[in-house]
Amino acid sequence: MSYRRWSFIAILLFAIGLIFGLATPASITSTISEDIDALEEFGGTLASLPPILTATLIFAKNASVLLFSFVLSPIFCLIPIMALTVNGWMLAIVSTIAVEKESFGFVLAAVLPHGIIELPALILAEVAALSFGTIVTLSLFKKERRRLVLPNFRQNLKYLMIALALLLPAAIIETYITPLFLK
Repeated sequence: MSYRRWSFIAILLFAIGLIFGLATPASITSTISEDIDALEEFGGTLASLPPILTATLIFAKNASVLLFSFVLSPIFCLIPIMALTVNGWMLAIVSTIAVEKESFGFVLAAVLPHGIIELPALILAEVAALSFGTIVTLSLFKKERRRLVLPNFRQNLKYLMIALALLLPAAIIETYITPLFLK
């Protein structure tokens, strides 16, 4: 399958997560809001660290999620599917809560500076994971597909590396520039 189709599928899965997040009942979002308040305390702790350490931790967390998704993608692509839908769902829920507490402009200021790089990196990495996971899964059932696994792995590893490289400026922007927009 072409990367254009995989990209469409990945964006569709992310959009489904967004729709589910926007459709999540208020009773659930209020429970999640309490959890977010606890996360804000952790965010305060994270903000008290030297900025370079904060950026490193953000990068390491995001990179580990993408690597985890890619490595486990051969398990019927469950992890990439979950990563895309859950990220969309959480973005919608957190944005809805933030709009209620602050404003739509606040949400844009919090997400856009780094999100404009981070979200395409997520999509790109998950496209690679979906492609790789599918070819590995198909190779279990069709012997003629086995010869495609290594070339597919190499190609998708290149896309994964591009996505990981994009996470670095996203983490730097999230650490140094996003807080300026929120003030």
